[in-house]
Amino acid sequence: MTCPQFQRTPPISYNKAMDKIPPIYLDYAATTPLDPRVLTAMLPYLHGAYGNPSSQHSFGRAARAALDSARDTVADILGARSSEIIFTSGGTEANNMALKGVAHAAASRGQHLITTAFEHHAVLGPCNTLAREGFQITYLRPDDAGYVTAAQVAAALTPATTLVSVIYANNEIGTIQPIANIAASCHENGVYLHTDAVQAAGELPLNVDDLGVDLLSLSAHKIYGPKGVGALYVRSGIRLQPQMDGGGQEMERRAGTEAVAAIVGFATALQLAHDASEISRQRHLRDTLIDALLALPGITLNGGCAPRLSNNVNVSFAGIPGETMLQALDLSGIAVSTGAACSAGAVEASHVLLALGVSPATAAEAVRFSLGRGVSAADIQRTISTVQQIVARLRGEGRG
Repeated sequence: MTCPQFQRTPPISYNKAMDKIPPIYLDYAATTPLDPRVLTAMLPYLHGAYGNPSSQHSFGRAARAALDSARDTVADILGARSSEIIFTSGGTEANNMALKGVAHAAASRGQHLITTAFEHHAVLGPCNTLAREGFQITYLRPDDAGYVTAAQVAAALTPATTLVSVIYANNEIGTIQPIANIAASCHENGVYLHTDAVQAAGELPLNVDDLGVDLLSLSAHKIYGPKGVGALYVRSGIRLQPQMDGGGQEMERRAGTEAVAAIVGFATALQLAHDASEISRQRHLRDTLIDALLALPGITLNGGCAPRLSNNVNVSFAGIPGETMLQALDLSGIAVSTGAACSAGAVEASHVLLALGVSPATAAEAVRFSLGRGVSAADIQRTISTVQQIVARLRGEGRG
């Protein structure tokens, strides 16, 4: 598979004198480093302003003011109301809250949900739980390039359908789904739409009215914010059964004392996330990397060329297990992934690639390179050279 818009570049020779250069991090889709500006915003709430936002004294009021300000910031970026934002411990909790919360609250109206077969495990997991509880789950399969359509969703809707959940941008292959069109199909039938926008934040539009979504999940650590914090947008009027019982925090929808410093960091990171020039820079580096990899024999690009996230490159190396390629690159000082970070500990074919119809053998040969702010053109050139060497060595050994 080739992308015709990519221009071919000559092979790059590795300079063996550069043995002690810094390592290269190409796993930004798994997590990102904390932006220093985010840390600066967080520090006051880790030291002096450490009050509980539910307390009525001055310490508590200061924490509450910071929490309210962060909620307003996130709401403004999403084009939402502040009352529609629930802070969570991350994208996984947000997804669980969306699917289980709506399914349970609307169970008397219907017990059918629709999602896709290549969602993140943070969506597939709660769907499995709901299925064990008696809910009916329909899993739509993407085409071989990694896209689903509004027509597929519309065809799967039944009178018992209460919620559809479709990932905005896939975490493994970077393909971007037509969320606004899917939302229109859902709303024509009185069905809510949730989208996991964890990978989309920072690159794609997040205005919830333009997208037409009813629920949207975010996570801070994918956008240079702290780990352990995220948010769920819930459109006003949607009933959501709380998944955590206790106090009345988050407007009685998510019990537990809010992590004020992390929430402030999340709001700051979301403010800083979208940078058009940086997106363009990463897209150019991505295309350079894809071009060079596809110039090698036996390399397949997984997922369509466009629309695709600007930082995502997922390829399979014929005859070379993904884990072997990952280890070889790691020994060369280059960090990549064989798929979703949550399943990296298990050596098995990616469920995302299998959903595309990729053979188990080819899926097991996949490696994801994901770029970010800290990746330079020199890093990409070194990566290309290193991959060329590793592929030649491993395939040479295979012939031996």
